[in-house]
Amino acid sequence: MSYQSMEEAQIRCEKEGIEFWKAIQLEDADERNVTEEDSWKEMKHMWKAMQEGLDVYDPELMSRSRMVGKEGGMMDAYRKKGDTLCGDFMAKVISNALKMGCNNACMKRIVAAPTAGACGVMPAVLVTYYREYDIPEEKMIEALYVAAGVGQIIANRAYLAGASGGCQAEVGSGSGMAAAAICHVKGGSAAQIGHACAMALKNLMGLVCDPVGGLVEVPCVKRNVGGAFNAIAAADMSLAGIESQIPVDQVIDAMKEVGDKMDVSLRETGIGGVAGSPKAAEVMAGL
Repeated sequence: MSYQSMEEAQIRCEKEGIEFWKAIQLEDADERNVTEEDSWKEMKHMWKAMQEGLDVYDPELMSRSRMVGKEGGMMDAYRKKGDTLCGDFMAKVISNALKMGCNNACMKRIVAAPTAGACGVMPAVLVTYYREYDIPEEKMIEALYVAAGVGQIIANRAYLAGASGGCQAEVGSGSGMAAAAICHVKGGSAAQIGHACAMALKNLMGLVCDPVGGLVEVPCVKRNVGGAFNAIAAADMSLAGIESQIPVDQVIDAMKEVGDKMDVSLRETGIGGVAGSPKAAEVMAGL
């Protein structure tokens, strides 16, 4: 059975003297009855697919609704002018988050990590950092194990689906996974990984799922940018020694409580939030 809490995984790390990613890999191999080598091969495949998905972005391709598609290219063009507010690296994070969200809306291949609606968060953080700083591929694959372990624990204790817990369960969880993963890449401990995840989740707690027309496009694509930025900020805080005063498992439980209390109109029904705005109705009437 997969880990039911971050604490459980962290205790194993301490007892066996292994890193967090390794504890996740060992559990994966045991649960699926495969070798560690086979487990690694599958995760490497996911890493390749994530990169390839980003590389096939086409700025000329629009979704069938015509609401999204070109945003990644627009951000690239703006970044190349060299006058962004947030600097070149973070501008690349923005454009990559947009590209993957647009790819999903345009029916291209993506890695749903944790969901299709949140598919831009992890690539924006991990692929951008990998390419910017020439990180060994092995370290990035380890990071995917970290993210997978965090995602599984969130799924076990709360939700990953927007229809169940709002967008805090999708982009929020993706942000927590990405924060934990990039924290590992930067040398964070198992405890720091937990703090990074906790802070990322808290920052997006209560985020509603309000897709216009029920399509995973507006505000979903741009919301991936917020999830990616949030992940990097949370990881940096944790690496600086800043801790979440609420343990990560309790934060996940709180997220579930918030999701349970969230009105159904705010859980992927396309009724509440911005999906219920006059402009949304106008847009959908024209489709």
